Amino acid sequence: MKRDSATDPFDLAVETGETPWALETKGMSVDYGAFRAVKDLTMGFEKRQVTAIIGPSGCGKSTALRAFNRMNDLIPGCRTEGQVLFHGADVYAPEVDPVRVRRWIGMVFQKPNPFPKSVRENILWGARINGYSGDEEELVEGSLRQAALWDEVKDKLDKSALALSGGQQQRLCIARAVAVKPEILLMDEPTSALDPISTSRIEDLLEELKARYTIIIVTHNMQQAGRVSDRTAFMLLGDLIEYAPTKELFLNPKDERTENYISGRFG
Repeated sequence: MKRDSATDPFDLAVETGETPWALETKGMSVDYGAFRAVKDLTMGFEKRQVTAIIGPSGCGKSTALRAFNRMNDLIPGCRTEGQVLFHGADVYAPEVDPVRVRRWIGMVFQKPNPFPKSVRENILWGARINGYSGDEEELVEGSLRQAALWDEVKDKLDKSALALSGGQQQRLCIARAVAVKPEILLMDEPTSALDPISTSRIEDLLEELKARYTIIIVTHNMQQAGRVSDRTAFMLLGDLIEYAPTKELFLNPKDERTENYISGRFG
């Protein structure tokens, strides 16, 4: 992608700054009107690892995820305070374009949402608006291969993406996200609408993708968090209760509330 580091604080930060975290929050709170959905969230996400955020419905995990790339800006009455730092640059700084934030920090949603276009155009749409001027066929194939979808759709590139199965559509959305070459992928319950076979394929794909990307996944499925993540954060009523390596959090939780949740006493 063409980047103007003289004017883009993210590009400048990438070129000149090095931080121990792929993404870091400091005192991040999110309000819907008078309701505080996320409270003073401070945490760092390690590079090229999968971090899972778990917790019962309404605990703030999806709200927090959407705050990381300013998707909550699109919700009337939603307000974010504190800092979200990407290479040391605050994504909420006044001069920052949220569209550029989402170019670096991509997102895959709970329900597959391919555009009503061909498979090829789904991949190229975001790349083109971000100034891509390279070989489009190479980009299409490379992105679909990263999403483990190329062999299934290579003869259907000009067919409607809506004709694909649900699992294929979700992998296409992943391919569309990686086509703009982000550094971070946010995934909001990406398998909750899929069948077990498609879910397994997505989970296997995460292990491959983390070699290139930092992945933050919200999941309601604790078994999935245990299978795919390196670190897990447990949220409750808008608060971060515990954050640790996944095996440690599940086998030896430090907080009684964490133990009660993962043992099924509530949630």
